[in-house]
Amino acid sequence: MNDTRVPDTVAALRELIHTSNNIVVFTGAGISTESGIPDFRGPKGVWNTQTPIDFRDFVASEEVRRESWSRKFSGEMKLEDAAPNAGHLAITSLVKAGKVSHVITQNVDGLHQKSGTPDDQVIELHGNASYASCLSCGKRLELEPIKSVFLEHGTLPYCPDCGGIVKTATISFGQSMPDTEMQKAEAASLSCDLFLAIGSSLVVYPAAGFPRLAKENGAGLVIINEQETDLDPFCDLVLHEQIGTTLSRAVG
Repeated sequence: MNDTRVPDTVAALRELIHTSNNIVVFTGAGISTESGIPDFRGPKGVWNTQTPIDFRDFVASEEVRRESWSRKFSGEMKLEDAAPNAGHLAITSLVKAGKVSHVITQNVDGLHQKSGTPDDQVIELHGNASYASCLSCGKRLELEPIKSVFLEHGTLPYCPDCGGIVKTATISFGQSMPDTEMQKAEAASLSCDLFLAIGSSLVVYPAAGFPRLAKENGAGLVIINEQETDLDPFCDLVLHEQIGTTLSRAVG
């Protein structure tokens, strides 16, 4: 007979969720690895096989921009093919139940929106890799036309409106964090009564400061991550477990 007992830590998480009215969820790369998207800093992380491109180098050099677009269109991370997993779906169910006010994410894959969480409740701290934008005027550009021309002719994209440099709508190394999203994330963290940090190593600041901010303002703090983090000692509950399975049991 299969043992169907719920582990005590999952039961504790379920109780915290049940007794909370304004939950903020904060997600990192760990939630999306179960959708086949590699993380950046783990043992098999992207940055172990290729050096990240600095934003200043991207702006200054056509050669660097060409390398960046080449990685985007021929690399291993096919974000458009990825589908939400059990973790994303569990979070969406909490959003639809009115338990979660905002999902703050360090991810650029758009899987929270694909799982059904409304776009206006997702705060993307590091942008979104599913489209591009002009660095000068901010015009949004779809990737498919850029990809077609780049792969066929090697032509770098420039804005059709102002001629500015075009880049995927993500935040790169050396690039400033988006003010609006940071302000939204801070406000959400200060207003919640439970903060769930999921799948993040919590080493990238200032984004990793939000869990501590919420805790210091009186919210409960839960971390779900397979590896230990520096904030584990400050938490009300820590679960070093698989994210999708853990959230599904806690929410279901």
